[in-house]
Amino acid sequence: MCKENLQPIKGRGSSDNPENRFERIYTDYDLDQETGEKPSPDTTILKDHTSEIISTNQSPDIPFDKSINPYRGCEHGCVYCYARPTHQFLGMSAGLDFESKIVVKHKAPGLLRKTLADPSWKPEVLVMSGVTDPYQPIESKLEITRSCIEVLAGSRHPVGIITKNYMVTRDIDLLKQLAEINAVHVTISITTLDSDLARVMEPRTSRPERRLEAVRKLSESGIPVGVNVAPIIPGLTDHECVNILEEAATSGATRAGYTLLRLPYGVKDLFVQWLENHYPDRKHKVLNRLLDIRNGKLNRAEFGERFRGTGHFASQIQELFRHHLRRLGLNREAALLSTDYFKRPDHGQMSLF
Repeated sequence: MCKENLQPIKGRGSSDNPENRFERIYTDYDLDQETGEKPSPDTTILKDHTSEIISTNQSPDIPFDKSINPYRGCEHGCVYCYARPTHQFLGMSAGLDFESKIVVKHKAPGLLRKTLADPSWKPEVLVMSGVTDPYQPIESKLEITRSCIEVLAGSRHPVGIITKNYMVTRDIDLLKQLAEINAVHVTISITTLDSDLARVMEPRTSRPERRLEAVRKLSESGIPVGVNVAPIIPGLTDHECVNILEEAATSGATRAGYTLLRLPYGVKDLFVQWLENHYPDRKHKVLNRLLDIRNGKLNRAEFGERFRGTGHFASQIQELFRHHLRRLGLNREAALLSTDYFKRPDHGQMSLF
């Protein structure tokens, strides 16, 4: 339910910390007595003690089976993020908790090396990250993603990277090693070219122009790169699709795709509140279009529909992409990565033993 008294919080996508649907005890942030606003919480790092690093996905409409997620929760704070409800499984909120309480897998590089060294491991494309961004701001300090890529580059193991952060260019030295054996592909997510919109919708991500610069730098370095126009928000960003594709192609992208906005569980309420705070004049248009592509609901989870939607508007978007992908020469070749050069790493012990 939209809480009209909640004010936006600078630097955060969510203005609320809604109840966890799995928990009986609920802790919220107190309102400032003078401003009536909730405070912007500092980012807190929590340790993840998992003993496994590779997640398996069996969804028929996700184009990869296995992924690596060094972080749970995401500082980027994108208000629309479909991963927000995953924080509820950790006893936290999909709102401010998701973007300020980041669970970190410090042992990820060692666990990855151990997995790849196991004789039973058969190389296949791993994706970083299937849930939250591997290049969110704290990565600049912790460098867990870079350490994982060092393991992958050392073992010549194929990897696909999905991010909306310019920081990926920091690791061009490692990505070039993988590109030389056709073992890497990077996808940069671009939702909008409007910096003002991005600032309030994706508050801690790289600005749109920086993402396009990342596409350019990766391409110039010989690293295959594509763009995901995601999510397309009907009534708010759909008019930008062609411009994003053109800018991506000009910058050196060879592939492009898209997804339509998804609002699972509590993300619906967070997004409606965000519209009320920032774009009240477009609120009803956006919501009505979402209802149209989701068969009268704000979200549908059925395989085959959740990323593309149904109905007239969804078909228009699909045809728009088909036409302009052909016009711009995108997606001409399949992005098939090679496992031919895989070299199993050792366990880290001295070979003498």
